[in-house]
Amino acid sequence: QVQLVESGGGLVQPGGSLRLSCAASGSISSISVMGWYRQAPGKERELVATITAGGNTNYAASAKGRFTISRDNAKNTVYLQMNSLKPEDTAVYYCNARVRPRASVTFVEVWGQGTQVTVSS
Repeated sequence: QVQLVESGGGLVQPGGSLRLSCAASGSISSISVMGWYRQAPGKERELVATITAGGNTNYAASAKGRFTISRDNAKNTVYLQMNSLKPEDTAVYYCNARVRPRASVTFVEVWGQGTQVTVSS
């Protein structure tokens, strides 16, 4: 069984920074895309950023220029550096990964439990 565990959320003032981490553990053969999504109260879950195993990145328009996604393939970990945070960035941030478990030929989608990010003065 594969698990994603996020950390790094919290309360920050507008203009501040936070770094989220998400580590995948379990019986893993390989991980293709890893990414971050967020869900604000009363809104649907939305893409923040994704990164492939080769390092190709994709960002939502709201994240471009302020957020940076990166990953450490050796540690099966993905990061999200968030700078210049705004109150509208307040949401639960979820880690997502497409994982091929050992002894499997197919990839499965795995979600973390979420970490709260609150931007407020």
